[in-house]
Amino acid sequence: MNYLAHIYLSGNDEFLKLGNFIADEIKGKSYKEFPKDIQKGIILHRAIDDFTDHHPLVSKGAHRFFDAVGHYNGVVIDMIYDHILAKHWNTYSEVDLNLFAEDFYLLLDTNMDILPKKISRAVPYMIEHNWLVSYASIEALREILKQMNNKTKHETSLQKGVDIYIDHQKEFEDEFESFFEDIRAFCKEKIKSINQNL
Repeated sequence: MNYLAHIYLSGNDEFLKLGNFIADEIKGKSYKEFPKDIQKGIILHRAIDDFTDHHPLVSKGAHRFFDAVGHYNGVVIDMIYDHILAKHWNTYSEVDLNLFAEDFYLLLDTNMDILPKKISRAVPYMIEHNWLVSYASIEALREILKQMNNKTKHETSLQKGVDIYIDHQKEFEDEFESFFEDIRAFCKEKIKSINQNL
């Protein structure tokens, strides 16, 4: 799952959203250096990643990308799932995607002091290019994956994943629908557990 899904799955708690958003940059037990409410978001993010990585429908979808992108297939399925979520946003939220994104960008802008430096440097670019809304566009998705090729250790063509998605769109969208129902239920219970135990 990429940014949009992680933020959405955090519910309405702003600090849960922030912690979830920064979690990939927080290694090991260093999350304990953050305020409790941010820690909860980091813990939730890790739980979402673990649930996603072990879900059979996600593995099934990711496998379709393996011949084209190898072990980066997990990266591609994450991006594809954010695209599907953005595309069908009104199915999952009563809040318009543009408004949801604007509210989150404002949240980031007013909490820059909490964000790790690497993320705070990327935030203006994220806002300028409206990443969260752009996921709904297949061409924007293709461009993002092209740009991500520059960050991989080996030569890759991650954008090939878009063509594979188009060729198997119904399968991907059906799998996402079932998976997302599972992960929404999981997150609802996980958030309760985190709030009770931290």
